Amino acid sequence: MKYKGYEAVVEFDDEAEIFHGEVINLRDVITFQSDNAKELKQAFHDSVDDYLEFCKERGEEPEKPFSGKLMLRINPELHKTIAIKAKKEGQSINSWIEKCLFIYAS
Repeated sequence: MKYKGYEAVVEFDDEAEIFHGEVINLRDVITFQSDNAKELKQAFHDSVDDYLEFCKERGEEPEKPFSGKLMLRINPELHKTIAIKAKKEGQSINSWIEKCLFIYAS
């Protein structure tokens, strides 16, 4: 499910007989639930809207779904190897890693 750039996953709890979902593309926690599929989408929208309103009331910027910045710590030897491979291909380290991740994730 997607709404205003936020993406959620939903599971069904067989014992409680409810659907429950969570926004997955940010660190803040946004959850929602419904006992039927028809109202689940509205519950998701309402939770996102409530989150955005809460941030506004507090004077805070809501967390944006994934900024595109990824902090990564790796072994220095691997860093060196990547830098050399990227240089040989005429790319920045970021571009080279992005290309590799894209290939791997596809």
